[in-house]
Amino acid sequence: MTSKQRAYLKSLAMTMDPILQLGKSGLTPENTASVEEALAARELIKISVLQNCLEDPKEMAAVLAERTHSQVVQVIGKKIVLYREGKKEKKKIVLP
Repeated sequence: MTSKQRAYLKSLAMTMDPILQLGKSGLTPENTASVEEALAARELIKISVLQNCLEDPKEMAAVLAERTHSQVVQVIGKKIVLYREGKKEKKKIVLP
């Protein structure tokens, strides 16, 4: 992913609300499955890490990206933005 594409995805993610929350249990198989389903439905998702979660959001983002075959767009504070290209016939986001 080029820096221009990453900047475009960041601009789209700014207006989005988080669709998932990760809490004190951290990354469970259920959370990973939820992220997988969300990426299948949408190409770009935002995840909120709650205050009571003791794990590092950057490490969580890297693990989630690896498990779901997606890319980390950004991690700012306790917010994670992930992107995975969807199916060609129903592609929603066109990268510059």
